[in-house]
Amino acid sequence: MNISKNLRQKIKKREAVVGVIGLGYVGLPLVLRFHEEKFSVVGFDIDPIKVKMLSQGQSYIKHIPAERIKGLAKSGLFEATTDYSRLKEVDAVIICVPTPLNKNKEPDMSYIEMTSDEIAKTLRPGQLVSLESTTYPGTTREILLPKFERRGLKAGRDYFLIFSPEREDPGNPNFHTQNIPKVVGGLTPSCRSLGTLLYSQIVDRVIPVSSPETAEFTKILENTFRGVNIALVNELKILAHRMNVDIWEVIDAAASKPFGFMPFYPGPGLGGHCIPIDPFYLAWKAKELNFSTHFIELAGEINTNMPSYVVTRIGDALNEAGKCLKGAKVLILGIAYKKDIDDMRESPALEIIEILREKGAKVFYNDPFIPQIPKVRKHNIQLKSSRLTERFLRSMDAVAVVADHSSYDYDWIVANSRLVVDTRNATRAVKRNRKRIVKA
Repeated sequence: MNISKNLRQKIKKREAVVGVIGLGYVGLPLVLRFHEEKFSVVGFDIDPIKVKMLSQGQSYIKHIPAERIKGLAKSGLFEATTDYSRLKEVDAVIICVPTPLNKNKEPDMSYIEMTSDEIAKTLRPGQLVSLESTTYPGTTREILLPKFERRGLKAGRDYFLIFSPEREDPGNPNFHTQNIPKVVGGLTPSCRSLGTLLYSQIVDRVIPVSSPETAEFTKILENTFRGVNIALVNELKILAHRMNVDIWEVIDAAASKPFGFMPFYPGPGLGGHCIPIDPFYLAWKAKELNFSTHFIELAGEINTNMPSYVVTRIGDALNEAGKCLKGAKVLILGIAYKKDIDDMRESPALEIIEILREKGAKVFYNDPFIPQIPKVRKHNIQLKSSRLTERFLRSMDAVAVVADHSSYDYDWIVANSRLVVDTRNATRAVKRNRKRIVKA
């Protein structure tokens, strides 16, 4: 039996062992789905704390309940490890590592480079390797393929290489790993076929495409589309404010049109692991081809400047109330990058806090999902979440809603605050004390 047929049979019989590298917001849901379909799974991560928590049946991601992790730990079909030499034990390797930007907004490929180096050390005939980390078109062929071929193995014959972009939306109750369609692009037709087969075991619909580059470009397009449209409404929000028009009312009215319009909503800036980053990957790659991505770069500039705009609106609102921003007590409500999650990656709240501090404000925050702000790649804020009480709110000069968590009682918050700067239209249903509310 040839290598391809052997792996195909192992996948169909649920005998293939699946290895997932990176046990975060993308990797852990994949582990759970393969486990639910009775595959043996080995999870790899460089963080020993994550490995220990999973081994003890504990969850470190809010929207993944501990009960699911306990079932995972007790099943005998899962093991978490920091030992990358064990990659030789698995039949399919799925890479879910970060792809951040450096300080010059250029792709930081170090995580993919290091991970592919580890895979190359133990790569053997019959293995399938899938890259899910969002990256620029060409990464799979230009970075992974040369490292693997140095072992003398040929893709599509000895092992199988694909790109299948992650499409997780943490905290979304309607869409999850199983019902989000999966795009798969293989280096060869046999790579694509085996990748399609593997993912079809855990998702309802798989969309095969002609190449890894097509799959890589697909994910970049999805997030660039969102980034550009969010930049548009962010810019229009600023214009609408100068014209004394409520941009959220405008968007809701426009959304009544049953064709030709898709609503996007403004905010304090972009956050998360995709939209603030992915368009810059495409813009960087385009420069290699002597091509200027004007829309992408302009959208990035607008979205990057939104935290500064929010601080300006806070300062203006305080000034109207006869208070200077310097020395003012400002409470940030919600530092996650979006509502109802505990993920603060690239959150605009962090930038807002730092700008406020630079201008002399005394900054506090509350987030029911993030008890303290750890040191992250670009920020070292070192704050703990303050408890919301009537007395505490009344002691603040301004309260800024940055992540509109559902658990917040906005009527109560407005009633007990001197000034509320709302970046999310979270207070739209508040009827009383509306003069205290400023949109930003």
